Amino acid sequence: MFITLEGIDRSGKTTQAAMLARELGDGTLLLREPGGTPLGERIREILKDPELEIGAGIELLLFSAARGQLMGDVIVPAIQAGRDVVCDRFVDSSVAYQGAAGGLGVEHVEQFNERVTQGWMPDLTLLLRVDAERAEARGQERLRAGEADGTDRFEGEGIELQRTVAAAYDEIARRHPERIVVIDARGEPEDVHERVWAAVTNRRR
Repeated sequence: MFITLEGIDRSGKTTQAAMLARELGDGTLLLREPGGTPLGERIREILKDPELEIGAGIELLLFSAARGQLMGDVIVPAIQAGRDVVCDRFVDSSVAYQGAAGGLGVEHVEQFNERVTQGWMPDLTLLLRVDAERAEARGQERLRAGEADGTDRFEGEGIELQRTVAAAYDEIARRHPERIVVIDARGEPEDVHERVWAAVTNRRR
């Protein structure tokens, strides 16, 4: 299966993606966006740099360049080899952040990325839903604990962006109910993982 995890910043995607990959077992490929290739990792550094001002249109192009490389070089070969693939963020992130919050348009970004991915889409997308205030509190806890440095460009744009993105994700889930399962991301990571795993096993039947 090709499974992606989506949600606003600090919704727990990275933690849940890692837990899911472990649960799926050996041979599972765990990826993140942007990243997963030398080009993708370089682009990630640029996109997350808080000292750079990057418009939504350029963000879309950069994310898409990284995504196209990741699809062609890593994801598609893994799927064709019969491996499970778990990816922390994918197309829906661009739709929510650049399409909705960035003003480029949801349909425009979806159509653009359909060309980038050559029609390949996840078998299952898990949308980790948590309200922006709770996610913000998690971020503050991480800072106090020394687990984050607060320099991420997207996280630094404030809670209003996260509210807009959260609403966009809800709309995306309504547009694609055949692919997207909404997961309550409140609570301890182990509790959230149980919900994630239930959704995955239900889809695999």
